[in-house]
Amino acid sequence: MRTLEALARRLKPRGVPKLFLLSDPARLPDPRAAAARLPPGAAVLARGLAPAVLAGLAAIVRRRRLLLLVAGDGRLALRHGAGLHVPDRRTSAALLPFLLARQRRPLLLTVAAHGRAGLARARRLGADAVLLSPVFPTASHPGAATLGPLRWAALAARAGRPVVALGGVGVANAGRLPRRAAGFAAISGFGHPPGA
Repeated sequence: MRTLEALARRLKPRGVPKLFLLSDPARLPDPRAAAARLPPGAAVLARGLAPAVLAGLAAIVRRRRLLLLVAGDGRLALRHGAGLHVPDRRTSAALLPFLLARQRRPLLLTVAAHGRAGLARARRLGADAVLLSPVFPTASHPGAATLGPLRWAALAARAGRPVVALGGVGVANAGRLPRRAAGFAAISGFGHPPGA
């Protein structure tokens, strides 16, 4: 059976994780069990987690040799020795302290983008990678307009940095992603049930 992990092994390394598991307040509020099944080197992007869940997740990430990113809060990311993910349509708390700390030690910085404005923001911030979405229809935003593989590839070509595909990516359609994709990001597309 094909999995996203198997498909990701075919990607060329570009200095960022090839697999990103995203937590989600509604669909995956506790990603610890799912994170425990990820291969070493994958990333977990923590969004809106309860403090106890985030602390437990940080322990799993260290033990499994994964990368942890915290969404939208630079100080919380630094407290956990994690990278920072900057959402596209809202500001991040304590972005400046994170950027200053990043000058002294290697901390991963990713930016969400849904179009050109997000890509420009990623360039201004010197992000390591962009999570560009939604490439396919997604359960997180039912009925939302999607980029589709061709428009996704055209936007990714303008990024000037590795671009990770997000939005409706699963085992059934990951093969349709353009070769430009540096990786995959998903909430429930890794073959485990939502909430697992």
